Amino acid sequence: MNVMVLGAGITGITTAWFLHRAGFHVSVIERQSHAAQETSFANGGQISVSHPEPWANPSAPFVALRWMGRTGAPLRLRPRLDAKQWQWMAGFLRECLPWRSRRNTAAIAALAIHSLTELRRLREEAGIADAYDARGRGILHLFFEAASFERARDRAGELAALGIELRPCSAAQCAEIEPALAASLPRLAGGLYAPGDESGDTMRFSQALAQVLAADGVRFLYGASIECLRISDERRIIEVEVCHAGGRDMLPADAAVICLGSHGRRLLRPLGEPLPIYPLKGYSITAPVRDAACAPLVSLTDESRRIVCSRLGERLRIAGTAELNDYCLEIDPARIASMLEWAETRLPGAIDRERAAPWAGLRPATPGGVPVIGRCRHHENLWLNTGHGTLGWTLACGSASVLAALMRGEKPPVEFPFWGR
Repeated sequence: MNVMVLGAGITGITTAWFLHRAGFHVSVIERQSHAAQETSFANGGQISVSHPEPWANPSAPFVALRWMGRTGAPLRLRPRLDAKQWQWMAGFLRECLPWRSRRNTAAIAALAIHSLTELRRLREEAGIADAYDARGRGILHLFFEAASFERARDRAGELAALGIELRPCSAAQCAEIEPALAASLPRLAGGLYAPGDESGDTMRFSQALAQVLAADGVRFLYGASIECLRISDERRIIEVEVCHAGGRDMLPADAAVICLGSHGRRLLRPLGEPLPIYPLKGYSITAPVRDAACAPLVSLTDESRRIVCSRLGERLRIAGTAELNDYCLEIDPARIASMLEWAETRLPGAIDRERAAPWAGLRPATPGGVPVIGRCRHHENLWLNTGHGTLGWTLACGSASVLAALMRGEKPPVEFPFWGR
């Protein structure tokens, strides 16, 4: 079977890997000149199994109200005259109901645990373990308010029931795990340490895996914009129309997988296949390490600011925030200034501020944070692997492996609300 994977971000590349390993003939279509040049280009770098809770949770509406009007607020809404935006926000509020949030957390946790196992297997089979600045030192979640830290202890117990290890740590214990936190000790209330988590450069991983796949016979068509999908009278995908420097082509396909992030919604809308996805803009800075003693080796998450920090070789990646502003990719200088201020406050002297490279990307987010994986409802040979929000790197390998199982007609090894079932 000739399968077209549409999109070459982390989700598309891992999907191509698992489908290729399953015996499918795979082609990957990407509008950029290389893999992982958009949402996967400069994300936070965390493989965060320890953070399966979605943004939509019972406390989210109250927290959002507290953040309203703050320039550096982790979550920012820019209202538009856009029915899709308001529909998504209504869905978000619905998913904040306690039982729905618990259900979503359990589904994400199961997929995340499976995904980490599949990632470790993949990198050994592909021989790319040293290709993407991988670190297996875990993630340390930091709390700067005593009340938040006490609530976090309860969270650790709840996640333990889902199979995720989180160790409560005093401020001093946090500094023992990561000595670069010495400057933050006076303000730090405590932390949760997830020793099984990892970090690494998503773009480098994706490009290294793409090279392995290309050498093994997977076809890559870069610089090709997907214009539309041609449908037969039986409502099956038969061709993918692409536009590239040489003109237009109709590429035959026995099946297609949508891995287009926030842009998949636009492609599927004319086919009557609505996707509950809205772009959630995130920001990052990547800066050279100035003083190695001040730069952490353990990946960090500042829970009070929703900012993450990962060491990528001799670089430090600081990322975070969520902004609902349609498909706008304009970089807000205030967001970048807030991250630079965080670095100076939490990790003084760690980075070369003058050489910090800013970035913004659009995460494809569903209201409840649960990705869309499975078969389209009205086209039996059109499949979906998208909507991973802030957890694309965390969930990529698991999502791709379960999708490959579904496409082979097998039962995936994870309990999950698959699309189209």
